[in-house]
Amino acid sequence: MTANTTALAPVADGGEGMREVAALAEEHSRGGISNPVLGMILFIASEIMFFGGLFAAYFSVRSQSPVWPPPGSVHFDLRADIMIPATLTAVLITSSVTCQLAIWAIRRGDRTAMLRALAVTLALGTLFLAGQLYDYSQLGFGVNDGPFGSTFYTLTGFHGAHVFAGVVMLAVILYRGMAGQFSAKHHDAVEATSLYWHFVDVVWICLFTTLYLLV
Repeated sequence: MTANTTALAPVADGGEGMREVAALAEEHSRGGISNPVLGMILFIASEIMFFGGLFAAYFSVRSQSPVWPPPGSVHFDLRADIMIPATLTAVLITSSVTCQLAIWAIRRGDRTAMLRALAVTLALGTLFLAGQLYDYSQLGFGVNDGPFGSTFYTLTGFHGAHVFAGVVMLAVILYRGMAGQFSAKHHDAVEATSLYWHFVDVVWICLFTTLYLLV
């Protein structure tokens, strides 16, 4: 019976054959999208559909109202106090920039620069959450104040929950980075977190435009 010489090459060559197999496996692993990044992309795709449903519900309610926001005992005038959400928008956009700076830093192997950028991103994300809570306290209407109040707090509230999740992810990544776990070749978790943070930023820009500028 004839043996398969290709299959036995690693055994026949000893350590050299095993190193060749390892090199081929490493080259194969570098091709395509890593599992953490792919998983985050699929998760973001599901979140796009989720927020798409919320926006669809908002515009459906708005199209059925002859006057928007609907008149009532509560006066909805978001443009009168637009400075707070506009500032929060600038904060979140800046955090997206610093998050991308962290990605570029770790891609070139600069862990220190990555940690600094992630720390700034985490601080800006936390500032956004605090600012959103303050903005809620100044609005003068609640979730039970008609269809506008319900849709407004549903949209911004779910987004705030996603920002909170992103802040937790950033904190975990920052902690792992301080422990020296990331390098130029191994930073998939940082890439995945960055994708999520950019997604949260884009959603807020859509919310700010819809709720504060087009109201």
